Amino acid sequence: MKITPQCVVALTWTLKDTLGEVLDELDEPVEFLLGGDDLLVKVEERLQGHDAGDALDLHLEPEDAFGDYDENRVFLEPRKLFPAELEEGMTFDGAALPVGCSPDIKPELIYTVTEIYPEHVVLDGNHPLAGIAIRLSLKVESVREATEEEIGQGSMGTGFFKLESMASAGPGGNTLH
Repeated sequence: MKITPQCVVALTWTLKDTLGEVLDELDEPVEFLLGGDDLLVKVEERLQGHDAGDALDLHLEPEDAFGDYDENRVFLEPRKLFPAELEEGMTFDGAALPVGCSPDIKPELIYTVTEIYPEHVVLDGNHPLAGIAIRLSLKVESVREATEEEIGQGSMGTGFFKLESMASAGPGGNTLH
């Protein structure tokens, strides 16, 4: 079966930056819904018409991948608002941040703690790969027709390419792999 909109593909891949450093490797096939919210638009476009067993190499610029880095998504918040066991790399749903954080924080984003100071915490709402061009070597492991239920959900629930709050993603919402 050829890949068409509204089908489910199982993929494996290696995701690298332009210097060849491996950023993510998916060894076991994971299913994604084409025509839904699971994959980047450019990835879906390139998959169209391919069959199980096909391998593709894609180069994606930031605007086609995880977007440009936006300094307006970085916030300096009072350290006292956060738990004592706070660590760099922890993530917070923008809709569930402690009371007292900046009113400019968008609730639909996920914020990563990037730095911790005695008086402040740096929260970054950018996708961790924002501003980075990527190379994606992927293999189509299988292709099948999507069920009506899968089409209605708009996702297989595997949000490798999405980083959004559970509040905005709804039931079974997406987070970054």
